[in-house]
Amino acid sequence: MMTFKQLEAIYWIAQLGGFSQAALKLHTTQSAVSKRVHELEVVFGTALFDRTQRSARLTEKGEEMFVLAKRLLGQRDAAIEQFSKPEVIERRVRIGVTEISALTWLPRLVDAIQRYYPKVTIEPDVDASVNLREKMLADELDLIFVPDAFMEARLATKPIGRLENAWMCKPGLVEPDKAFRLHELAGHRLLLQGSKSGAGVVIGNWMKALGVQPTNAIVINNLIALIGLTVSGLGITLLPAECMKPMIADGSLMVVHCTPPPPPVVYAAMYKGEHRSTLISSIVMLAQECCDFSRMFQTVE
Repeated sequence: MMTFKQLEAIYWIAQLGGFSQAALKLHTTQSAVSKRVHELEVVFGTALFDRTQRSARLTEKGEEMFVLAKRLLGQRDAAIEQFSKPEVIERRVRIGVTEISALTWLPRLVDAIQRYYPKVTIEPDVDASVNLREKMLADELDLIFVPDAFMEARLATKPIGRLENAWMCKPGLVEPDKAFRLHELAGHRLLLQGSKSGAGVVIGNWMKALGVQPTNAIVINNLIALIGLTVSGLGITLLPAECMKPMIADGSLMVVHCTPPPPPVVYAAMYKGEHRSTLISSIVMLAQECCDFSRMFQTVE
């Protein structure tokens, strides 16, 4: 069997003109270099160096072996570089995100990935959390960023951030200075995200644990539609507290004070454990840095 150590011996003897010079280059002994050459000669049944000469001169077959060694060692070095330097990694990464991530910090994440890995192609998929989880399990996505609302042993989970929500409605729909109890608020028409939404699952479980059952709820699994229907005055809903501040400031929405306050929604990166790679781990770390729900339509630096 031919080894890289044997090929290195052939290559550097020919390049440097001698066995002792190759030994110094390879940080080994001259006898070790000679042994590697002899092993190759035995494997192929032919002399690779003309030992009648004072200097190390390749035979005709030795010249052929040198060309082969140069090519194979070059391919080896290229492979090592491919997997050790981020900027030369070439692959496609399919990332699934929910609407709120797409509307806030996703552009910053994509920009960060492309800065560190310019040859990586990012394919974002914006969908409801449950749909993204199913695509992940079906190997249609490599990585998803969703609320940590599902018990799924087949997926590894890493927290990346949290989203604070607040009850909101059109100004004038309810008394602006009143502090509602959650049971009282549930008597009004609520616009809620359903079971396809990770945030909807988190809030639904929270209300159920408190014994609160909305009497007049409309389920909407699209965030943009949810905001639009709330602004139109159709009902009260939970919306991201920070990034809705401009709409509160311009009078499109108002905060409805309620106790107890809604729990934060923890967002997590999820991926199949057996598919973890250095690249995926790096993207998760970048997501932890970029995850920011404080404002819509964030620009890249």
